[in-house]
Amino acid sequence: MSRLVVVSNRVAPIQEGKPSSGGLAVAVQEALSEVGGVWFGWSGEIYTSGSSRVKTETKGRITYATMPLARRDYDAFYKGYANATLWPLFHYRMELVEYHRSYVAGYRRVNEEFAGRLSTMLEADDLIWVHDYHLIPLGRDLRMMGHRNRIGFFLHIPFPPPDLLTACSDHAYLVQSLCAYDVIGFQTENDVQNFLAYIRTVAGGSVGRNGRFEAYGERSRAAAFPIGIYPDQLATQAAASARSRQTRRLVESLAGKDLIVGVDRLDYSKGLNRRFDAYETLLEAAPGLRGHVSYMQIAPPSRSDVQSYRAIREELEGRAGHINGRFAEFDWVPLRYLNKSFQRDQLTGFFRAARVGFVTPLRDGMNLVAKEYVACQDPEDPGVLVLSQFAGAAAELDGAVTVNPYDHEYVADGLQRALAMPVEERRARWTSMMAALRANNLGAWRRNFLRALQGR
Repeated sequence: MSRLVVVSNRVAPIQEGKPSSGGLAVAVQEALSEVGGVWFGWSGEIYTSGSSRVKTETKGRITYATMPLARRDYDAFYKGYANATLWPLFHYRMELVEYHRSYVAGYRRVNEEFAGRLSTMLEADDLIWVHDYHLIPLGRDLRMMGHRNRIGFFLHIPFPPPDLLTACSDHAYLVQSLCAYDVIGFQTENDVQNFLAYIRTVAGGSVGRNGRFEAYGERSRAAAFPIGIYPDQLATQAAASARSRQTRRLVESLAGKDLIVGVDRLDYSKGLNRRFDAYETLLEAAPGLRGHVSYMQIAPPSRSDVQSYRAIREELEGRAGHINGRFAEFDWVPLRYLNKSFQRDQLTGFFRAARVGFVTPLRDGMNLVAKEYVACQDPEDPGVLVLSQFAGAAAELDGAVTVNPYDHEYVADGLQRALAMPVEERRARWTSMMAALRANNLGAWRRNFLRALQGR
């Protein structure tokens, strides 16, 4: 196989002896370790004066190449276009989209700079794999610089239908940029169909079999490659973590009460405000559960320099206080809201201790927490996953109790059903979902995409 070059907004090398924080990092590390290559992206550093340069570090067969961003580029490219324009747009939240021409200029400028810095490092037969919404134009920029390598793109978040996408003034530029890739990967078939609908109805292109299409003078292929996890590794870790001091403390604090657990970045796409409403509705509708169930929501802060995210934090703190003020007793707190991060091994123990995994995003590309919760369960006494129908994972996890996150009464019914579910049904549902997780694990995701990119 040719050398692999991976490009992502952030480069996250795994430190020896420490677990990776995300599925992308694990998959990239594995792929590059097998065939050798380069991982290129932003270092996470911001500078205010002078010029930037690419720093390289080689470990084994992997060269990590990173560069900082100028303050103005961070503000326009990352805070602006990527996270204030594309993120809400692609998550169907048009009322939150901020569109400014300065954001667009910064987005294009950073992608061109990334392409220019990467261009000098490329070899003619390199296989290039670009990741996520921050870098949509990168492949097109490389083509304009004369590179004819096989270049693939994978979108980790949802892709909106044409009616929403065209609300963005430069939608044609985004889709034309995507058409420069040899393979465009999405999380779900729904995302593929949204993209191909744009090709047909807006771009005036043609769509053939297996996602192959022609538009803007380019031929390419769009396909679904749902990202996975390594379920058996997580299961082993969860079994060990169940005996850890932290998990024992959690179980002891519950004093026999059932635990509902949610773990989400603090982001409006996760629907945490509606989730809190559903839990309050559950306690209203089923007073017998009061004092017998606790809901623990872990919500690490993210993008705290963006105003909309600060507002979410304030709203959730107020809602948590309202629920606890209304229902708490001297020996029971109904909602534990933790605005902090935990290590992955700790979370696996918490997942295993929970009777219900509560995962109800308003829109999500995949949601690996849903898959991780399932993998961490005790096969003899598994918990139940309550999952939003709008999470990409819902297409694979047929054993979940699927709910509409916009209907808090419906979600409350799903929680009540999950808490009352007999063990035989819980085992059957868990077995079905584990089979799906094993069949399409993280390694399969990586291999399937790279095989498609190689034209096999």
